Amino acid sequence: MEKTIAIAGLGLIGGSLALALKANTACTVIGVDRDGAAQSAALAAGAVDAVGEERLKEVDMLILALPPAAVEPFLRRYASSLKPGTLVTDVCGVKRAVVAACGPLCRKQGLVFLGGHPMAGKETSGFESADAGLFRAASYILTPTPDTPDKAIETMRELAAAIGCARVTIATPEEHDRMIAFTSQLPHVLAGAYVKSPCCPKHAGFSAGSYRDVSRVAAVDEKLWTQLFLMNADDLCLEIDTLMENLRACRDAVAAKDPVWLETVLREGRQRKESVSG
Repeated sequence: MEKTIAIAGLGLIGGSLALALKANTACTVIGVDRDGAAQSAALAAGAVDAVGEERLKEVDMLILALPPAAVEPFLRRYASSLKPGTLVTDVCGVKRAVVAACGPLCRKQGLVFLGGHPMAGKETSGFESADAGLFRAASYILTPTPDTPDKAIETMRELAAAIGCARVTIATPEEHDRMIAFTSQLPHVLAGAYVKSPCCPKHAGFSAGSYRDVSRVAAVDEKLWTQLFLMNADDLCLEIDTLMENLRACRDAVAAKDPVWLETVLREGRQRKESVSG
């Protein structure tokens, strides 16, 4: 892969993309970030070859590694700086709202938009947390629309392979948001609720892998995750309602001290996990 790629947003995901591209491809990478310190850090680390919005006119691809609410304003401001035919993609954890906003805007400017979401992350943020190996063995989700050129999809497949992803998943924006409500957003809801127990501050000496596994993703950037939750409110509320029903079933079986009922509830969970893991 040998292209000139601009990355807008040099935080964890954008910075990791830049590092991975420089480590594994012959691409020229342009960094754009409103934080001058992030741009300087990316230059010093060799993650980017140059920085600044004025370089956008040179690029073949623009990756919007920005919070969802910042994607459309950035694109609206700088779309006219891009060459006709430039491929524009994003890395946001919601797709319906982003595709609906960016697709028409790009078409109007003669650009190609293809929604994307690399399934990787950490509990920490900022360029200082960026890691060239962040995407190793990850899935990269693409959400093309009926008018997306095949060439754009193939280019993104090539990028995903170059940064170490193990697979590319193709979905509609609607399918993406429905599944992400379950696989990504609901675990953050659960972890945040779990650590609010009065027992949590006293867990040291009583906890091991179970506590670690359930609580890990409670460490969120609340501003970012508020955007993600609210942009996917319908699908996320469905998952929360389902979780509450399942918690209630377990709670009621325990309260009733009914071993047959409780064993059934636990068995159903075990069998479901085994069926999808096998």
